[in-house]
Amino acid sequence: MIRETVEKLMLPYNGGEKLVRVYIPEHEEGETFPVVYMTDGQNLFEDDTVQFGCWYTREAVRAEREKNGRGAVIVGIHSSTDAIERANELSAKSVGGFNIPPEMPEEEKRRIDPSGEKFDDFIIHTVMPEIEAGFPVKKGREHTAFCGSSMGGLQSFYTTVTHKDLFSYAGVFSPAFMFYLSDDLEKWIRANVDSSAPYLYLYTGGADPLEQEIMKSEKMVYGILEECCPDRLHKNIVMPEENHNETAWAKVFTDFLGLFLSESYKG
Repeated sequence: MIRETVEKLMLPYNGGEKLVRVYIPEHEEGETFPVVYMTDGQNLFEDDTVQFGCWYTREAVRAEREKNGRGAVIVGIHSSTDAIERANELSAKSVGGFNIPPEMPEEEKRRIDPSGEKFDDFIIHTVMPEIEAGFPVKKGREHTAFCGSSMGGLQSFYTTVTHKDLFSYAGVFSPAFMFYLSDDLEKWIRANVDSSAPYLYLYTGGADPLEQEIMKSEKMVYGILEECCPDRLHKNIVMPEENHNETAWAKVFTDFLGLFLSESYKG
């Protein structure tokens, strides 16, 4: 039996390097697992890198393993610790224009430069080949998911819809859809989401002002999804009592993981 571990990788990104951490559950020699790629890798594991709270992904995988015998490799891509840089790298410019808060200081407005396409390219052409070559993961769309929250929710939505051939599940938690101009966002969704889309698992809370704003924009998006793709390809979870934080996302991640693994292991 090979013990569980979290391994660190430093991979080239945007002229520098980005930290990627990989959780591999306890397993037998030769055993392979479905894989979940996730943003904000610094908040996924219960260690001293946690900034704002923890998703407890290891515990979620262990629980799934004990209950159903199914495991997963979790790949956490660390995000920038600078709030604006994080927002830039987790939002694709091609989706549309941004709603910039009028109260934002001018020096911060000038720093806004969405570059989610670069992050997307990093995932597809650097991270995924590295993981598939060096770690015990199952290859193929049906064994591959992407998950993120807030701005990371935007990126998981963009990347999985853009690469329908590579991802079968998207965890779109508390997605900050309201940052896009609504007409631009709707146009992009209608042009890119169809019956070949991955399973879109959307979640919002509602207990604080930010989640309430997110709930409004997510409701609009979900209405569009209901017109664009079959019911079997999307799910909407609303927890009005939950705040915009990792504690809430950890709760819903357990359900998301179970759904994804139940489908992956059927194959």
